[in-house]
Amino acid sequence: MNRNIIEAGIRAADSKLYEEGKIWSRYSNDKVDIGEQLAGVIRTLNKAFALSKTMRALSIGSSDEPQFRILETAFRGGLYLFDVDREALDAVRERITRQRTDHVVTIRDDYNKVFPDSRKTEGFLKDKLDGKRVNLITLHHSLYYCEEEMWHTIFENLYRRILAPRGAIHAVLMGARGKSEHTTTGLYNHFAGKFFGHRNDQDLLKFKKELENRRLFNRAQMLSKTNHVRFFVDDFGKFMAVVWMILLYPDVHRYNASQKEEITEFVYKRFWRKKRPLVQLQDHLVIYRGIGFRGLI
Repeated sequence: MNRNIIEAGIRAADSKLYEEGKIWSRYSNDKVDIGEQLAGVIRTLNKAFALSKTMRALSIGSSDEPQFRILETAFRGGLYLFDVDREALDAVRERITRQRTDHVVTIRDDYNKVFPDSRKTEGFLKDKLDGKRVNLITLHHSLYYCEEEMWHTIFENLYRRILAPRGAIHAVLMGARGKSEHTTTGLYNHFAGKFFGHRNDQDLLKFKKELENRRLFNRAQMLSKTNHVRFFVDDFGKFMAVVWMILLYPDVHRYNASQKEEITEFVYKRFWRKKRPLVQLQDHLVIYRGIGFRGLI
C-alpha cells in the first residue's frame, strides 16, 4: 500500500466543507439529479401562475451550488440564499456583484436557530424577506445538520409562515435504506456505528408518511422519488475529501488519528484502488401547497 496516498487521504479530512461540496458536485451526478427534479417542480409552479407572475424562492443551505443557476433565472422576484457557510456565501456575493444579479440576496445564519421557533420564523419573514412569502423553499442536502425530531417543527413553520398560498417545498437527502458498504449510507453506518454507535436514521420517505397524517398538510400534495447517484474521481485526496463529508467530520463526528487511518485504508482498498464508485440512494420529497393538479418531481 502506497503510504503517500494514504497520508494524502488522511490530510483530506482537513478540507473545508465548501471545498468538499465542490468536489462532490463536479464528479458525481448529484447536481444533475437535483437539477432535473427541481426543473419539474418549477414547471409545476409555472403552470399554476400567469406568465406575468414573478416568483420568489428561499434556498436553505445550498447557496452557491450548481442549482443556483436554475433558481436565479426562475425566481426573478427574489432569490434568498440562506446558509451558515461564510465562504460559500462570499462566493455568491462576488458573483452577484460581478453579474449584477441584484434580485439575489444572501443571508448568513443557522437555520436550526431560526425555523424551529415560530416567532423567529415570523421575524425572519419580516426582516429578511421584506414581509413577502416565497413560492419555493429548497432544502437540498441541508437536513443532515438538523436533528430529525426537529423536522416537524421546522417544516410546519416554513409551510405556515414562509411558503406562499401557492408554492412548494423541495427537500433532498441521502436515503436511509442503503445497507451495502458501497453506498454512502452503508459507509456512514459502518464507521459512525463502529466508533460512535450512530446510524443514519434520517428518512425523508418515512417523514412524508408522518406529514400526511398531520392536519396542517391535509390539502397538500406530497410526492416522493428515489434516484441513484454515483461518485468517483481519479484522485485519492479528492475522493477522501468527499468521504469525510459523508462521514460528517468534523461537524458531527470527530474521528481520532487511528480511526482516520482505518477509514482511509478501508476506502483505498474497497473503492479507489478498484475504481469502484460510491453509490448514493437519493430521496426527493416535494410538498405542493395550493396546486390544483398533480405536480411533477
